[in-house]
Amino acid sequence: MSDFALPSPRSAVAADTIRLRPPVSPRAAIYALLAAGVVCVFFLELMIGPVRIPFADVVQALTGAHASRLSWERIVLFARLPRAVNAMFSGAALGACGLLLQTLFRNPLADPYVLGTVQGARLGVAVLVVIAGVAGNTFSAKFGLMGEVTMAMGAAAGSTLLMLVLMAAARRVSGVTLLILGLMLGFLCLGLVSVVLHFTDEGQANVFQYWDDGSFGGATRNQLMVLIPIVILGISLAATLVKPLNAFLLGESYAETMGISVARVRLVAFSATAMLAGAVTAYSGPVAFLGLVVAHLSRGLLKTSDHRVLIPAAALMGGLVALTTDLVTHLPWAKHFLHLNAVNGLIGAPVVIWVILRRRGGRALEL
Repeated sequence: MSDFALPSPRSAVAADTIRLRPPVSPRAAIYALLAAGVVCVFFLELMIGPVRIPFADVVQALTGAHASRLSWERIVLFARLPRAVNAMFSGAALGACGLLLQTLFRNPLADPYVLGTVQGARLGVAVLVVIAGVAGNTFSAKFGLMGEVTMAMGAAAGSTLLMLVLMAAARRVSGVTLLILGLMLGFLCLGLVSVVLHFTDEGQANVFQYWDDGSFGGATRNQLMVLIPIVILGISLAATLVKPLNAFLLGESYAETMGISVARVRLVAFSATAMLAGAVTAYSGPVAFLGLVVAHLSRGLLKTSDHRVLIPAAALMGGLVALTTDLVTHLPWAKHFLHLNAVNGLIGAPVVIWVILRRRGGRALEL
C-alpha cells in the first residue's frame, strides 16, 4: 500500500486557517509602533509642562466636555494643542523634505537647513522687518506689515526664491555641485540678514529675533488651517515620485535610460520641498537638523531605501521626533529653559558625525 494518506477534515481546516492568516509584516509592525509613539508623545505634550494636567482632563477638554478646572481646559486647547499639532505636522513635513533632498542629491547630509532654504526664509523676514521699520509704526499697523500672516508670506517668499535659483542651476550642474551651491547660497543669505538688520531699529530687530529662535509654539489656529493642507499636499506630491526616486538611487544616467525625465522629477520634487519647508519655516521659524536626522532614522529602522516604504515612515518618524524634541524643550525646568534648535542639535550633530565616520573611502558625500 502507498504511504500517502489524505489529511483528516480537521487538519485540512487547520491548514487553510494558517494560510488565511499571514504573519504580520515587520514593516507594518514598525508603522504601528511609530503611530503609537506619535499618539503617546502627543498626549504627553498636552499633559506635561509648568502646569501638569491629568490625562482624564486632557481627554475631556479635547472631546468637548469640561475639565476639572477651567484654566486646565484653556491651557490644553489654546496653548498646548496648537503647539503639538504644529510640531506633528511640521516634523512630518521636514522628514519628507530631508528624504527627498538626500535622494535627489545622493547625499546623506542634504536637508532644507543645509541647502539654504531656511536661510532664504530668514532673509525674506529680515527684509520685511526693515520695510516695516522704514514705513513707520502707524503704516505698519494699518497694513499689517508685521502681522503673523505677512511674516509667513515673507518667509515663504524667501525660501521659494532660493529654491527657484537651485532649480535653475539644477539643469547645468551635478547633484553634489548643486548641494555645495545651495550651501553657499545659504551662507550668502545669512550674511545678507546681518547687513539688512543694520537698517532697522532695536524694536523691529527684537521682532525678528523672536521669530528667528525657532519654535513650534508660535502658530495660531488660523495658521494651522493653512499649514495642515499644505503638508498633506506636499507629502502626497512626494508620494507620486516613488518610482523615479528609487531609480535616482542608481544615478541620474540610469534613471534616464529607464525613460524618466530627470528635469521633470527635479522640478516636482523641488516644488514639494519648497512647499513643505517654506510653510514650516514661515510658521515655526528656522528649525534645524530635523530633516537630516529623520531620513537616516527611517532608513536605519526599516533597513531599506525603497521610497514606497520610506515616505510614510519619514512622515511618522518626523512627527515623533518633532513632538519629542518639543516636549523636552517645554519640560518644567527649574532654573533655565531650552531652545528647540539646541535640543535638535544635541540629537542631530551626533547623527551627522556618525554618518561621516561610518563611510570610508571618501564616499561620505554619496548615498
